[in-house]
Amino acid sequence: MYLERSLISTLYINLQRTYHATSPPVLILVSLEPDALCACRILTRLLKGDFIPHKIHPISGYGDLEKAGREAVRPMMESEGGSGGVVICLGVGGLVDLGGLLSIEVDGERTSYSGVEVWIMDARRPWNLGNVFGGTPSLPQAEGEELAVQKQIGVEGGKIERGYKHGKGGIIVFDDGDIEEGLNAERDAYLALLDMPEVDDDSDASDSESEDEDEDSPPNDSQPGQKRKSWSDRGDDDGSSDDDDERPRQRRRSNSSSPIPSPTRPGGRGLMSLNDPSVILSSASRSASPTPAQPPKQPSARTLRRRLLKLRRKNEAVLQAYYSLGASYSEPISSMMYSLASELGREENDMLWMAIVGVTSTELYGRSSIGVSISGQKSSQSGWLGTRGSRIRQLLRDEVRRLNPPELTDSSSGSNRNASPEDKGIIPTTARSPTDTAIRLSPEPKLLLIRHWSLYDSMLHSPYLSARLHIWSEHGKKRLHKLLAKMGVSLVQCKQSYTHMDMELKRGLRTKFLKYSEMYGLDDLVPAADTDGKDRGGTKEGWGFVRSWGWRATLSAQDVGVVVGAILEVGKNSFETSGWERKEAKETTDEDGTLESEEWVSRFWDAYDALEKIEELKAALPTAQYLHRAILRQGTSLIEKRQIRHLRAFRFTIVKDGPDVTLFTHPSALTKLALWLGEAVAEQEREKTGKLGHGGRGTPLVVAGLNESRGVYVVVGTGGGGMAFGDHDAKARKEKREAKMKAKEAKRKAKEKIREEKRAARRKTVEENGEDEEGEEEEEETESEASESEDDSDDEDIEPAKAKGFGMNRFGNAFQEVVEETNARMRTDSFEHCVVEVKKEDLNGFLESLSGKTVVG
Repeated sequence: MYLERSLISTLYINLQRTYHATSPPVLILVSLEPDALCACRILTRLLKGDFIPHKIHPISGYGDLEKAGREAVRPMMESEGGSGGVVICLGVGGLVDLGGLLSIEVDGERTSYSGVEVWIMDARRPWNLGNVFGGTPSLPQAEGEELAVQKQIGVEGGKIERGYKHGKGGIIVFDDGDIEEGLNAERDAYLALLDMPEVDDDSDASDSESEDEDEDSPPNDSQPGQKRKSWSDRGDDDGSSDDDDERPRQRRRSNSSSPIPSPTRPGGRGLMSLNDPSVILSSASRSASPTPAQPPKQPSARTLRRRLLKLRRKNEAVLQAYYSLGASYSEPISSMMYSLASELGREENDMLWMAIVGVTSTELYGRSSIGVSISGQKSSQSGWLGTRGSRIRQLLRDEVRRLNPPELTDSSSGSNRNASPEDKGIIPTTARSPTDTAIRLSPEPKLLLIRHWSLYDSMLHSPYLSARLHIWSEHGKKRLHKLLAKMGVSLVQCKQSYTHMDMELKRGLRTKFLKYSEMYGLDDLVPAADTDGKDRGGTKEGWGFVRSWGWRATLSAQDVGVVVGAILEVGKNSFETSGWERKEAKETTDEDGTLESEEWVSRFWDAYDALEKIEELKAALPTAQYLHRAILRQGTSLIEKRQIRHLRAFRFTIVKDGPDVTLFTHPSALTKLALWLGEAVAEQEREKTGKLGHGGRGTPLVVAGLNESRGVYVVVGTGGGGMAFGDHDAKARKEKREAKMKAKEAKRKAKEKIREEKRAARRKTVEENGEDEEGEEEEEETESEASESEDDSDDEDIEPAKAKGFGMNRFGNAFQEVVEETNARMRTDSFEHCVVEVKKEDLNGFLESLSGKTVVG
């Protein structure tokens, strides 16, 4: 079942109303990622405000999720002695059949869910359609009765409506708009398949020829449990059985583009010819007589079965096409959770900050509308999630203005003395007062941890800057030095801590970046000057978010996302020991990854605390700097040694040497390295050919990191950022559409003016001659409709969009195809389906087979 966006608060309000002292605590299953952590922080703040007990259970992968289902979720079921309850999944389980994985919906059991209600919030796509349109509980049946599909009250076509009754359990997916707007065909196909009876594909081969001779006799090989036998023996049933069979026939036909053919009811009584013995025989078993116009011959059971199989395959093809599109991302769950708080009227600055950090962190991991991929083409501020990402950011900026109104001193028009630094183009590095905890908009450059590093180090480790200046080479570093020299910043000054740099340099930094960025292809390095806006309600497109904690610290949302991600991937104090020492410390065998996942879960609580305790967040800053230094070192080494090779479908490289190898055994850290390398590869492609490879999709990249202690390679596949070209095409189409609409409007106004002149002339003639006006009005309406249809036909000339799924990351699909075709020992435990573990000995065969697959849509 799914809950549409406009009803997002109804489930929580019902939880408030029905909760009592003996109710079990709410169980929250959270994935190990910054976006889910931020959503969890918002949710727990809501629950604490309503005095609802809850338990947080970090989940590292599918194995951990299955274990949590057995040990924590299944005991909640009423059939297992529990009292039901609510389980909330944040970034967990949206891509799999969650009922089976959590052991609350088991084949062969008379009941399912037993009072356990599972809420799913997940930004990953594609959805598991069984969760979206299924997930309804089955009630216990009396002895001897068959388990029939029961219609849940308040659920229509998988969609929860206002009359929905809670308490019986089920799976509920929170829709961010994708399901309601984009899955209509998939919904119709799924529901049609749900209502179809079970028919074997080879059942028509076992039919005998005698069925063609005796079409009205029931088939002898009817399937067990097949109740709707009226298709073959309709003529042998009385009127009451016809009525009973008619109802399921109509249910099967609903939502289906090709209705299942079934015998039609005879028409009214007519003249009957007694001289025709065949009519007499057929009429003996029918309640009505045929008319002189004999109805078409009733199809045989074999024909009906073939039509049913054809219709079933058609609907299955629709679902398979949806699953084959590839991976993508939709609205971050922290943004969805803040929408819930807003619907409840409980929004506040702390919740807003969590939503901002969660949304910002998704870009650090390359999560976009085409899956895990590089940022793509330049000059595309809305590249992340396209127009949806731009709209979410604008809503967050509006919320910042609403909850953090400017002080009176800021609005003084007499002088600029009291103007805030961000209004002068300077990124703020300190609070305005000892008690300042406000969130502000800031013209953030695409540099890394600039407030906590020197300007030089921040530019050197920025993935955006390093790819475009080729930082990995000596020539690239000279280009960086040259850029700083043109800006008038000496190496001595730029290697100081940014907070201690000369104020005049910082004040003119943005202007100088804007002046020289185009020369080096850095158009998006800082927000353009035209985004400032003289009024405080300006859009400020491309601006970032900054928050202060008094005199203690001032950090941007990106800074917090980078630090929290580093805690999850590296650990709080791992940077204090070298990689070789950590490698020697891990001598215990951990083939199934149990110890590793336990270590990752322990980091969850450090990151969870750091989100609200600013001192712990500041203490973890060296960890983030250590991780990104390692990414620069390892990426530079791979490019300089020419270890990035080109296969037919993608480029690949293997990380197995050096002191930082153990860092990249974590899938998220390896993904960041892959994105850094992907940016560099894409930039080299553009410089050589002027465009991205693979027909504009970009060249995908596969990076394998060696985990020596477990004897496996962690493999990550990233897309090539080809959606950027799709964004440009969309922009061009939008401009063309707007120009066409303007021309169309001008043409309509001209025609309307001519029609008005004609009407005035006709009225004058009618008044003079005294004629009837109806004929004239009909003629005017005909002319108006003709002109409208002519205008509407002009819209068809607009250039069509690229095919659905263009540029999407299909590595998850390709990995599964390789497993089915080869004997490679592979383990998919990460919630990211573009991440997989392969046995060390099987890597070469795995890559060879993968090279022949389609990895980008």
